[in-house]
Amino acid sequence: MNMTKWLGAVLLSVLLLVTAACANTGTQENTQSEKENVSNETKEKNKAVETGNKSLSNIKVLATGGTIAGSSNSDTDTTGYKSGSLGIDKVIASVPQLKDIANVTGEQVVNVGSENVDNALLLKLAKRVNELLKDDQVDGIVITHGTDTLEETAYFLHLVVKSDKPVVVVGSMRPASAISADGPLNLYHAVKIASTKEAKGKGVMVTLNDRIASARFITKTNTTTTDAFKSLEHGYIGEVAGEVVSFYNEPIRKHTSESEFDVSNIKELPQVDILYGYQNDQKYLYDAAVKAGAKGIVVAAAGNGTMSTEAIKGAADAVKKDVVLVRSSRTGNGIVTHEKTDDEHHFVSSDSLNPQKARILLMLALTKTKDPVKVQRYYEQY
Repeated sequence: MNMTKWLGAVLLSVLLLVTAACANTGTQENTQSEKENVSNETKEKNKAVETGNKSLSNIKVLATGGTIAGSSNSDTDTTGYKSGSLGIDKVIASVPQLKDIANVTGEQVVNVGSENVDNALLLKLAKRVNELLKDDQVDGIVITHGTDTLEETAYFLHLVVKSDKPVVVVGSMRPASAISADGPLNLYHAVKIASTKEAKGKGVMVTLNDRIASARFITKTNTTTTDAFKSLEHGYIGEVAGEVVSFYNEPIRKHTSESEFDVSNIKELPQVDILYGYQNDQKYLYDAAVKAGAKGIVVAAAGNGTMSTEAIKGAADAVKKDVVLVRSSRTGNGIVTHEKTDDEHHFVSSDSLNPQKARILLMLALTKTKDPVKVQRYYEQY
């Protein structure tokens, strides 16, 4: 009897062990199967992220900071905010509608107010843009930027980008935290424009306030209003109305793929300074610029580039020291005509470029030549 009980206990133990082993094997198989399913699901998700919606354009957003990425503790504060306080991921996430018009990915190049954009950053940004545009998977680029010097960056890229693919520079006049912030819609429009086939070959464009402008002609004309950017003398090249992007004009001066300026191997741009013309300005301003290492000087002169006698003396001395002198105008509109005085003193006139854009072109011109005759041709062609 005891032996029978013992054998029964042994058999029961064996049965329990076998059952447990089978259950454990089944659990391991299920776990392995689940892991494989999760792995496959992750791969599919990653693949979807990489390929995106093949029917949509692939747009890369390069962020530099500025008001469009700014925020404040008050939703009514549109002036005392901190520029560049939000990363590009948050900026893109604030406009979920972007996924309906393009496959958008972001990259933070820098996060500053545009007053702190310097030559080194211009070169870094230009090289990155050209690198991305060589990729067949990139159909266009949008650059978020502070508005204070936006036109300078846009014009620089207009001269050095080596592609016909759309490049759109966008900003906002109100920070992201403000009531009725204009950044989200401006960004949506920028991506929409960059995704449009008709935008190809238009050079670098700027969009704010529903307008599409050429980097060659646009300028900031107001300190705070949402319609601060104007193209008063030459007009806009298009506009966005609702969901429709329309083009009506295009820049005919050389730009992007037609430009001879190449910064791919340039590590440093020549120093070019801007001097402001005013009543009673003096020669020492020019002497100081030359002493500080200026290779070029742009004069934001009165009227049609009119310079005082003392200013002309300073400018002429600077030219004798191998500095290229360009006359522009502080008026903000109109053409600075080339006059006999320019030929006499070997000055260059800026055509219709305002002082800040005349500086951009002169920096690039000086990477090619110091001959004022040749530099003058650049102002006539670009």
